[in-house]
Amino acid sequence: MIKLEQITKTYTTGKQSFQALKGIDLNIERGAFVSIVGPSGSGKSTLLNVIGILDDYDQGHYALADTSINKALPEAKRAFYRNKFLGFIFQSFNLLHFKNAMENVALPLYYRKVPRRKRNALALEFLDRVGLRDWAEHMPNEMSGGQQQRVAIARALIAEPELILADEPTGALDSQTSIEVMNLFKDLNDAGKTIVVVTHDPEVAQLSDRIISLKDGVIAEDVQTTKH
Repeated sequence: MIKLEQITKTYTTGKQSFQALKGIDLNIERGAFVSIVGPSGSGKSTLLNVIGILDDYDQGHYALADTSINKALPEAKRAFYRNKFLGFIFQSFNLLHFKNAMENVALPLYYRKVPRRKRNALALEFLDRVGLRDWAEHMPNEMSGGQQQRVAIARALIAEPELILADEPTGALDSQTSIEVMNLFKDLNDAGKTIVVVTHDPEVAQLSDRIISLKDGVIAEDVQTTKH
């Protein structure tokens, strides 16, 4: 599903430049559950942003589901892949504070012009999947961090993406809630979703099937976990 060949990425600020990715070769099969780990500045989030078509790469080749993703790809096509193919989950949840849980989950369908009654009904179904149907009318500030992250996961799922990309999804959560969220990802993976998680937490990473370790912009290690 994901194929990266010799991907490089350099950021330049004024006279300073920093090479975040230094020739990444990586294949991720459909249905995989992968964690990307490494110290701060190792290139984890940059790699995820390239995979998620949120950032361009400088050199190399990237194919997503057999489609070449590069600077020549029209923005409309990029937006199509981001909106239809990819689901994003972030450390900060990115919920709209003035909308309740149901409205937050329904938001992607609003942008697709799905009628309100239908999108709200679907939002309730997806809240039910993450165990929060009873919290549909609650605002984000009335919910715990773990509950907010579950709402964010339901929002990512409602568009039926084939690939879920999560950037430090447990970074703002305590250890027990982190495990609960990762187990939810595991359930989604068992149901057929491809999941790529960036995390700084080794215990969280161990809950995935494969751990890719980055260091200084290169892949230092790529191992299958032994949890099965």
